[in-house]
Amino acid sequence: MTGPSEAASLLDGLKASELHGAELRKFAMQLASGLEGYDWCGVYRLEGDSLVLDEFVGEPTKRTRIPVGRGVCGTAVAEGRNLVVADVTNIPNYLSCDIRTRSEIVVLIRDGERVLGQIDIDSHSIGAFDASDERLLEEIAAGLARRWASESRSPRPISTRRSTGKDEMSDE
Repeated sequence: MTGPSEAASLLDGLKASELHGAELRKFAMQLASGLEGYDWCGVYRLEGDSLVLDEFVGEPTKRTRIPVGRGVCGTAVAEGRNLVVADVTNIPNYLSCDIRTRSEIVVLIRDGERVLGQIDIDSHSIGAFDASDERLLEEIAAGLARRWASESRSPRPISTRRSTGKDEMSDE
């Protein structure tokens, strides 16, 4: 349940960043981890029929590879949609990463129709996430998708890149 000022501040931080690829994903998860109830923040990359843990902030997890269709993360990819789970104890195929997790939100990262990966946020509180969190994470996901790979998005070193005058995290 992210407030508008918190969301704006986080998005401004991402927009101001010149990072790309894994560095940007790590930075985004560091920013998100500062939000109330965002107890574990991570990105999983889609590689074939598995989700592979990429950048994260929080306790290490043994869930470094999740098959599509299993658990909340795998189900989101299989169904091609974001998932907000108020109480993970009500999910029969839930894959526990931390026994303290009570709610979870998964937002897909897309390049057009192609799923690149997902943002996965866990909370120790039941019902921690709502539509405001989903909107925020969708904006973060869109920005991550635009700068997913440093080599394909920024062929020159960042220090020599010229500004286009356009905000790279916006849709303009």
